[in-house]
Amino acid sequence: MSAIERCRTAALGGHVERCEACAHLRISYNSCRDRHCPKCQAVAAKQWLANRQAELLPVPYFHVVFTLPRPIADIAYQNKAVVYDLLLKTAAETLITIAADPKHLGARIGLTAVLHTWGSTLTHHPHAHIIVPGGGFSPDRQRWITCRPGFFLSVRVLSRLFRRLFLERLTAAYQAGRLHFFTDQAALAEPAAFQARLAALRKRKWVVYAKRPFGGPGAVLAYLSRYTHRIAIANSRLVAFDGERVTFKWKDYRAKSDARYKLMTLDADEFIRRFLIHVLPDGFHRIRHYGLFAHANRAGNIALAHRFLGVPDPAPSSGGGSDGPENCHEDAEWNACPCCGGRMIIIETFEPGCQPRLWPIPSIGLDSS
Repeated sequence: MSAIERCRTAALGGHVERCEACAHLRISYNSCRDRHCPKCQAVAAKQWLANRQAELLPVPYFHVVFTLPRPIADIAYQNKAVVYDLLLKTAAETLITIAADPKHLGARIGLTAVLHTWGSTLTHHPHAHIIVPGGGFSPDRQRWITCRPGFFLSVRVLSRLFRRLFLERLTAAYQAGRLHFFTDQAALAEPAAFQARLAALRKRKWVVYAKRPFGGPGAVLAYLSRYTHRIAIANSRLVAFDGERVTFKWKDYRAKSDARYKLMTLDADEFIRRFLIHVLPDGFHRIRHYGLFAHANRAGNIALAHRFLGVPDPAPSSGGGSDGPENCHEDAEWNACPCCGGRMIIIETFEPGCQPRLWPIPSIGLDSS
């Protein structure tokens, strides 16, 4: 919360730019670069997408969602690092295992998994979005196996294996003493109560569903640009704040399309509480690659896939693999003058907690977006 509050303010320092053509001045404050900040994700997403664009294959892509049932979500609320990790790993293993089965696809696949922990009203709703190409390598790595048109894998089969694997891994984590329970979940510290909770879940259907296939690699990128670096709520959804209550837009998926978008008003304390539910544990990776896309062998596997599919390897991304400074102005898009389109150059840099030497400057622009 401190990082978000200080983001793009004098508290973090910044620099002054001047247009070479019209002498327009603009202050640009530094950003916090916190991954939960609604202001700091656009550049990070742009860099990430530039690195992923060269990896897209010219095949249909599918979107599969794995959702934890409410009793497991309640356990995750108090054990985020352990349960979120299990969710991503188990969802990936489920897809890889079923796809490798000759009765289904008989191929080694790759996938990208993205963790989301929220519902539209900021409630706790952990689920994994999986993006996977419609095919994979043959077991002998000699050809590409394509799935049936418009169909990837049976969600019923995926759901059953996901349920079994997840409950097995959750039980192992419990027996290893990696789970902790407090307040309304404290009773689960007793093995009998924990096993009773899991026994009931073995009889329930777990939600795994496949969305319609993407229209092509371009549609995959458009989707990823919206989902990979999304946070619990964007600034665009905030409608009003009267000093005590916050009003924001939310989407009711059960309503008809013309009445889905609604308003919700919460006390500021409750709004902040809901937002902070979705702050991830330090060091937790919410975007992960598995199978053929695992980091160790990704470049080689993608090159081999291009060869099987008869397409040339794409040119290397100009974005590079490193995460550059949040406020770099090497891109002309970021350096253009808002008045005449001329080139903006940095004429002064100021430290955190300070203002520019010439502050205040008449008719100055302020970049705090």
